[in-house]
Amino acid sequence: MKLMEERIRKDGIIEDGDVLKVGMFLNQQIDVCFISELAKEFYRLYKDAGINKILTIEASGIGLACICAIPFDVPVVFAKKSKSNNMTGEVYSSNVHSFTHGTDHAAVIPKAMLGPNDRVLLIDDFLARGQALHGLIDLCEQAGATIVGAGVFVEKTYQKGGEEIRARGVRVESLAKIKSMSVEEGIVFI
Repeated sequence: MKLMEERIRKDGIIEDGDVLKVGMFLNQQIDVCFISELAKEFYRLYKDAGINKILTIEASGIGLACICAIPFDVPVVFAKKSKSNNMTGEVYSSNVHSFTHGTDHAAVIPKAMLGPNDRVLLIDDFLARGQALHGLIDLCEQAGATIVGAGVFVEKTYQKGGEEIRARGVRVESLAKIKSMSVEEGIVFI
């Protein structure tokens, strides 16, 4: 999507270590009007899929998922990175590795929030190695929910996570697909 690519070119910062910082508009400071335009694209792509829930993982996915839920008029469920004291009852849990933070954590949601009658759209800010989406898919499978697809804001195609998710039979729609990226060469979009 040209709108997303243009914004990354304008405000994205490439750093050594294969890092693309988009915190000024996407995942720390959220440009709500801009994300609302992107949410319309996800709605266009998935409006006929019968979605009744959007699922994401904390923390950066929450705000994005909430904006994306507006045109669908559905609730957002987010997996917490640990079971908190106020999370009562049985839970679904999946181990997720964060390459950004270099840690493993359990993605957890109460069983009451996801079940076999749910048709779920997964939302995530980045898709690189695919660990967060693998965890969300695992949670949906545990719940017997139907995954209608994944909406991703930025996909680093060269890191193969998208290939793995698609190989699992999940439709993935990415608004910006990065073919290569370096401080010296900049970003090459597909």
